[in-house]
Amino acid sequence: MLLPNDILGIPLVLASFIMSIAVMAWLLGSGKAVLFLDRPNQRSLHSNPTPRFGGIAIVSTVMLALLMLNWDWPVTLSLAALATLSVVDDMRGMPVIVRLVVHTLAAMAVVLLYAPGIPVWASALIVCGMIWMTNLYNFMDGSDGLAGGMAVVGFACLGIAAAQSQDTIFALGCFCISAASLGFLLFNFHPARAFMGDSGSISLGFLAGALSVAGWTKGYWSILFPIVVFSPFIADATVTLVRRGARGMRLWEAHREHYYQRLIQMGWNHRKTALAAYGAMLIAGGAALASRSSEISLPALATTLLTGLGYATVFYLIDARCGKRVTSCQGR
Repeated sequence: MLLPNDILGIPLVLASFIMSIAVMAWLLGSGKAVLFLDRPNQRSLHSNPTPRFGGIAIVSTVMLALLMLNWDWPVTLSLAALATLSVVDDMRGMPVIVRLVVHTLAAMAVVLLYAPGIPVWASALIVCGMIWMTNLYNFMDGSDGLAGGMAVVGFACLGIAAAQSQDTIFALGCFCISAASLGFLLFNFHPARAFMGDSGSISLGFLAGALSVAGWTKGYWSILFPIVVFSPFIADATVTLVRRGARGMRLWEAHREHYYQRLIQMGWNHRKTALAAYGAMLIAGGAALASRSSEISLPALATTLLTGLGYATVFYLIDARCGKRVTSCQGR
């Protein structure tokens, strides 16, 4: 394992946690909140204006850690570009087409870095998958503690797998992302004092996709491993958006039809929803680590199928509680 044999890794991970807390405290006390206020509307789950600048704390901390680790420059530069664009988006909005172009360029940079020799169709598939991962993380950032918790658990699992594969630098990068997210989570767990905003959710979604591809091409895991690790977000976002698309609704419009949103509309509070989600994240992460292999193996396939059946069951129960019409839960 990594940390017992590399004592220098412990201060770096701890420093990421402390720096994230320090930047969050500074932001909350600086008077900058008025520039980043997320004002509630009819589609929001919160009732008070809340600053959405937590991503600045996460990304600034992660950027420093990656620079200290001499991380791959295309990933670091793409992260900086995405975070900068998203900060502007948090402050005054940004056209969808501009965001998608930058997301696509960032995904292409990752493919060219880690998988330059694969067929064009495979490159296109990975780019599309990364764009989806980048955006679905943003879609799932709508309840206190949810996106931060997924980052803490998800990147910790990637770090453990990289450590088991004897890649110290890769593992440390993952652990620093997890630690920075944990520092933010202290301010975001219900009742949230701040949200991460697009600067956090878009950046973390991109990192989840980029590191998943990197670990796959390095032979640390099969493509099923990160899918199971981040499945609590992937399953909810994908099923919800497919259902909306099937009804002819605009996929990019804000809504309250994700399953975590519907739980709150059914009467669950943010704290209970987050804790239930953390349980699902830990179970998914543990199952992924237990069945991890460099190739798609029978245990990995079985874990993926069982995980999918688990989500299908939960979603069915929520649908049954809400009724067949998605809108029947809204307003509760």
